[in-house]
Amino acid sequence: MPNNKLKEKVGALTRVVQQLINEVQKNSTMSQGTLTALQVYLGEEDWDKLVKQLQEREQESLPKEKKLEL
Repeated sequence: MPNNKLKEKVGALTRVVQQLINEVQKNSTMSQGTLTALQVYLGEEDWDKLVKQLQEREQESLPKEKKLEL
């Protein structure tokens, strides 16, 4: 009897995890589509400028490494 309950719980958890994986895949697809639409809307030149700006912001927000002075 306890073995059967364990199998039911594992099966339920498996279904939940599978549903979560499917939702993550749908979100990934939607975000990729949104980025593609934005890229097409902006055009290549403006898109490249935007990417450069975001990369610069990312570099600025990273903590700077402190060098050990000997």
